Amino acid sequence: MRLSFRLNGRNVEHDVPVNRTLLDFLRDDLDLLGANKACESGDCGCCIVLRDGAPVCSCLMLAVDAAGREVTTIEGLANGDELHPVQRAFVERWAIQCGFCTPGMVMSAVALLAANPHPTEGDVREALAGNLCRCTGYAKIVEAVQYAAELLSA
Repeated sequence: MRLSFRLNGRNVEHDVPVNRTLLDFLRDDLDLLGANKACESGDCGCCIVLRDGAPVCSCLMLAVDAAGREVTTIEGLANGDELHPVQRAFVERWAIQCGFCTPGMVMSAVALLAANPHPTEGDVREALAGNLCRCTGYAKIVEAVQYAAELLSA
């Protein structure tokens, strides 16, 4: 099937099998490796991308379901060499351990802050509930998201 959608602010047209997941399409066909392949069941959040601004597990979504939509991956957040404020906050607040879960965490945080620019700690924890990290106790991640809220409101 011929797939046409917006990816990271650019129009994309590509042939794709109707049964290919968005995650496999992004990684294998477009060489966008930020969304990580882990559980393949929507349980870990490592593959989260934004579809029309909402976080979705790209391992559960077919690529053809992106037709006519706006998809944003971790690669689409930075503006050239300038990190997105959420990416910057994760770096500056030491919220990155091994980094495997980080793209999904960042994408979930971006969606949260777009909908709620001043989240409480509880709001952040709820928004990140679908993102699993085996390296941290989440404290630095929550701190980074709240710091990103400050950066975005400045």
